[in-house]
Amino acid sequence: MATRIRLRRVGRKKQPLYRIVVTDRQKARDGRSVETLGHYNPRTEPATIQVDVEKARAWLAQGATPSETVRSILKKAGVFETPVES
Repeated sequence: MATRIRLRRVGRKKQPLYRIVVTDRQKARDGRSVETLGHYNPRTEPATIQVDVEKARAWLAQGATPSETVRSILKKAGVFETPVES
């Protein structure tokens, strides 16, 4: 199964909220997802980003490919940074 990390739109009309989800590549945008990794709210100033970094790294290690928008969100959340070992 080819998996993709992408945004799933939730919220009311003209008030979008997005969940960051792992889903099959061929499923619909708001279709069934495998796992929810976090959420993104672009309407706040600054935009609210909440991501489970460990789950995201695990899915990326398994070969899930993020969409362009999710890739930039994950960069801001620090998923692509190397963890500092103490």
